[in-house]
Amino acid sequence: MQKIGPRAALRATACALALWAGLAAAPAGATTFTWATANDILGLDPHANNHGVTNAMKSNIYEPLVRREADGTLAPALAERWETPTPTTWRFHLRRGVTFHDGTPLTAADVVMSAERVRQNDMAYVLQSVARVTAVDDHTVEMETRGPSPILLQDLTLFFVMSKRWVEANNAMNVARAGQPGAATAFPQLNTNGTGPFRLVERLADERTVLVPNPSYWGAAQMNHGITRAVFRPVASAPTRVAALLSRELDVMYHVPLQDMPRVQQTQGVRVVSGPTARTIYFAFDVARAESLDEPGKPNPLQDVRVRRAMYQAIDMNTITRVILRNSTSASGLPIAPAVGGYVESLAARLPFDADAAKRLLAEAGYPNGFRITLNCPNNRYVNDEAICQAATAMLQRAGIQARLNAIPFGRFLAGGANNEYQFWLLGWTPGNFDLTNPARELLGEGSFNWGKFNDARMNELATEIGTLPLDNPRRQQLAAEYWTRYRDLVPQIPLHQEPQIFAVRDTVADFTLRVQEDLELRYVRMRGN
Repeated sequence: MQKIGPRAALRATACALALWAGLAAAPAGATTFTWATANDILGLDPHANNHGVTNAMKSNIYEPLVRREADGTLAPALAERWETPTPTTWRFHLRRGVTFHDGTPLTAADVVMSAERVRQNDMAYVLQSVARVTAVDDHTVEMETRGPSPILLQDLTLFFVMSKRWVEANNAMNVARAGQPGAATAFPQLNTNGTGPFRLVERLADERTVLVPNPSYWGAAQMNHGITRAVFRPVASAPTRVAALLSRELDVMYHVPLQDMPRVQQTQGVRVVSGPTARTIYFAFDVARAESLDEPGKPNPLQDVRVRRAMYQAIDMNTITRVILRNSTSASGLPIAPAVGGYVESLAARLPFDADAAKRLLAEAGYPNGFRITLNCPNNRYVNDEAICQAATAMLQRAGIQARLNAIPFGRFLAGGANNEYQFWLLGWTPGNFDLTNPARELLGEGSFNWGKFNDARMNELATEIGTLPLDNPRRQQLAAEYWTRYRDLVPQIPLHQEPQIFAVRDTVADFTLRVQEDLELRYVRMRGN
């Protein structure tokens, strides 16, 4: 691991002080909460950018019908109750007296418009089982599903409701995610009008996002955060983030670099809060492209399952876990965590590391001398993401593959993936509905993050049937076992590990609750003295 010397530490501290000097002093009696992560949110449009940090920020400003609590349970949000008159009809009764930040009352028309709008882009999965949404009256909405959908409530936890009046007044019906034309200047990416506990007062991309409490929030009586101003700062440099924390310019930092854990833990007034997540880090392949990107004119070697299996078995995950991740994580052979519905423990072991077997498989596939391939990787999103990719590149090279690394900031990385620029890449995924059906669609089916265009008819059939079965139906787990068995046979991905979440929290914060869905939501912070 790279060590930071005294001069580098002083430079990092100076950078941190300069970085935070731009923040205006808070009024007397105010409590400003400041937190930082390595990368910025991708925008503020609640119907675009299915990204953990971005979704957490949306949750401060906008609300769904049903909310996922920090412990993973579901709770009423904009819908105070619901029932299912038929197996394919869900009736939601909206909470009375709710207003958007501009004072406009919430009605069923807002939900219907939001359902139409969200289907345009990468958040469409939240209504994947819904055929139509209709308003029964101003405070009642019905959703008709294409078949029985026992997990609909879980899907709806990231279905954020927007104001129909506001969207229409600002000509904001179209949805563009980061990297798409018009996204950077789209009105809903820079402005907000939700019903949530906080409202936006300032947004400077890659610098800061500033929120203040919503004085008209319907749930204000249950809020106990003590925050009068919340400032989110993206800071790409890990040494600068740590220096800002240690100089008391931050209340919370995420992620804590593993190499800095001992120093942070020994700092007076700072505590480390950590736990497991439902996020799996994995490598994925483009299996649809006929021609190699790295060797134009030659066939794409990744279309051969023997090549994909060879690359899987060339990677020594035990060494990566021990050396790079410092035993902070759990290696996995599935792209979902134990907390996710459809997890099958008996199929979760990784394929064994075996460099000799990898070489034999490559020779059998017609690549005894390997081939050229680029591993594309973000360098500021996941725990030691670039270091993992560096290690994997070296391991592939030892198996005879001429691998090279392309590590870039997360925003640019996402744009490249969406533009079909990669054949081999690293990504992390937390299923938004905490169920197998989410990655089955988003990563391995018709979803927008299936960059490699993997498609298997039998896996699609299994996922569809799984989505119609209640979570406690024994057949559901049987089908999940068949699904993951086929996944392991076809090797569309190389699962790596379930990432931990590690926050550093200053003593200015009295209570800080980890969310199973990771990242930070302000309702789960309580400042000291409150």
